[in-house]
Amino acid sequence: MIIILKENADAQQFATLEKWLTDRQMSLHVSKGSHRTILGLIGDTSALDVTLIQQMEIVEGIRRIQEPFKKANRKFHPLDTVIRVKDTVIGDGSCCIIAGPCSVETPEQILTVARSVKNSGAHILRGGAFKPRTSPYSFQGLRAAGIKMLLDAARETGLPVVTEIMDLSQLELFNDVDIIQVGARNMQNFELLHELGHTRKPILLKRGLANTYQELLMSAEHIMNAGNENIILCERGIRTFENHTRNTLDVSAVPALKSLSHLPVIIDPSHAAGIAAFVRPLSRAAVAVGADGLMIEVHNDPQHALCDGSQSLTMPDFAKVAGDIRRFASLRMELES
Repeated sequence: MIIILKENADAQQFATLEKWLTDRQMSLHVSKGSHRTILGLIGDTSALDVTLIQQMEIVEGIRRIQEPFKKANRKFHPLDTVIRVKDTVIGDGSCCIIAGPCSVETPEQILTVARSVKNSGAHILRGGAFKPRTSPYSFQGLRAAGIKMLLDAARETGLPVVTEIMDLSQLELFNDVDIIQVGARNMQNFELLHELGHTRKPILLKRGLANTYQELLMSAEHIMNAGNENIILCERGIRTFENHTRNTLDVSAVPALKSLSHLPVIIDPSHAAGIAAFVRPLSRAAVAVGADGLMIEVHNDPQHALCDGSQSLTMPDFAKVAGDIRRFASLRMELES
């Protein structure tokens, strides 16, 4: 349930209503706009006297929320959530660029790529230290050593970093990581999500390859309900009957999720396509539909990459894509103004 307060509501009346609700074991999510305040009620609202609330002078209206996700719901929080990571902003209408290799391989490799993507305009460095692979014989990542190499490259370039966590036992290794990524396979690892809710680090939450929008938002709800509301949703393609591409990029996820939730939404065209040549057009499409950012895989030598070389851009190709993104994002902002 949400309670919509009248414009410029009286502070004393607001305090009285707030106490009245908390005395009835309601948890409140307060969203204050420039003119109007919305109270999101979390708890058993069936016992509340809706007629009595409606008659209060401060109250403009009441709405029941049918969706099971509450804190992630745009009805609870009409204004877009903006995530700040050092000097980088995600969700403010601009388009953040996250770039780097699928896997951290050597100190020289990650530093070379980090320097290049920064010069091309990337805002955040990505790199995998723990790699969830279908085959046990595939490269599984350098683990703790990989995180150290990633952080060394971050210090050298000044870029914040994002990397994927696989298990709760790894959490201490992520103390200096700026954004913790939850991969598609862990989207419904609720024990992991709950523990990440106790951190205050931004969480980049990837949609599972066969999950609905509501399931993705319910996973975000697990993190938010534990106390961490700094969540970035990521569409990375879903599994369909089409097998020409690695996955099928669902570009409709961006406007759909933005209509349902206030959380920022980014797109990973590399994992969606699995083919480097498709990353550029899919990146343009992502910006056009309103994505808050893109996460793109870049390698200094894709043909010899230890993981996902076929979907990784070369450093010169990434520079071209980054230029496209900036131009398309500028045009988008112009059209929306």
